[in-house]
Amino acid sequence: MLLVNNPGDWGHIYAPLAHAEWHGCTPTDLIFPFFLFIVGVSIVYALDSARQVTPHGPLLRRIARRAAVLFGLGLFASLFLDWDLSTVRIPGVLARIALVFLACGVLFVKTTWRQQLAVLALLLVGYNVLLQLVPVPGVGAANLEPATNLGAWLDRLVLGEAHLWKESKTWDPEGLLSTLPAVGTGLLGLLAGQLLRLQRLDAASRVAWLFVAGGAALLLGLVWNSWFPINKSLWTSSFVLYTGGIAALTLAAFYWLIDVQNYRRGLTPFVAFGVNAITAFFLSSLLARGLNRWQVTGQQGPTGLQNWLYQTFFVPYIADPYLASLAGGLACVLIWLGVLWVMYRRGIIIKV
Repeated sequence: MLLVNNPGDWGHIYAPLAHAEWHGCTPTDLIFPFFLFIVGVSIVYALDSARQVTPHGPLLRRIARRAAVLFGLGLFASLFLDWDLSTVRIPGVLARIALVFLACGVLFVKTTWRQQLAVLALLLVGYNVLLQLVPVPGVGAANLEPATNLGAWLDRLVLGEAHLWKESKTWDPEGLLSTLPAVGTGLLGLLAGQLLRLQRLDAASRVAWLFVAGGAALLLGLVWNSWFPINKSLWTSSFVLYTGGIAALTLAAFYWLIDVQNYRRGLTPFVAFGVNAITAFFLSSLLARGLNRWQVTGQQGPTGLQNWLYQTFFVPYIADPYLASLAGGLACVLIWLGVLWVMYRRGIIIKV
């Protein structure tokens, strides 16, 4: 996500590092659903023992507190250096993570895996019905267009245009209605995590079943795509199954490699990012905004410090603008890797 969010030049991005314009799915579109999937998996590992203790009140309050902190961090990141509540974007990446964590945490504590599977099916089918059959007030027939679909209408009604994504102002890719199927992505991770914790199966069998489940979800997503297109901004039901299937297959592959084959070499950078993932995302967002607001004088007049650094240290030395932009993004990743590596080596893990 650091690489995708911090290119040297937003006008020159290789296609795999950009989001699909609307329908469709690029490698970049996999990042957020993969993260929500892992949120679901991590809930199982973090709360499996705690949920055995009743009553569940203290555990549910702990889940709610963590969700509130995540939501608050998202609002702070949106407000940073503006401090204008009248125009702050309320939805966002951290807000969606908070809501998915809250919903999946409560469901994990209070329901069985079969009930979770039923909730998943209800969310995906129900969302499909809402977006393709329910008329949009003030617009007319149900549709999947950016500004006129039911989710966009609900965002404007409840939140108001001033509090939506500034690039569109009429809809939000992390809007209210699409958070429902996003919970479905978390539920897929929840189910995968419980499969990996199933003690009556050996490790090889758990991997095999996860491969089967991931492949089935992927194929079902592709079939569903024929009438409810894969779309990240709408977080369509087909998108949930397609990306969740790929996430499950990826998790199965790494589980086999690391936990079954005990392979460890070269994985420390990924571990360093993983244990402080929210910290890296949050602080990098603040830093990027700060660097963009810090005005300096360049050859073409006043510009943000981040752009000045890119124009000074990358553009003159790399002729291809796409390659230069990629190099700028990779530099950002390496800088944060250095920070997170030091934190990891010193045992500093910031838990939200």
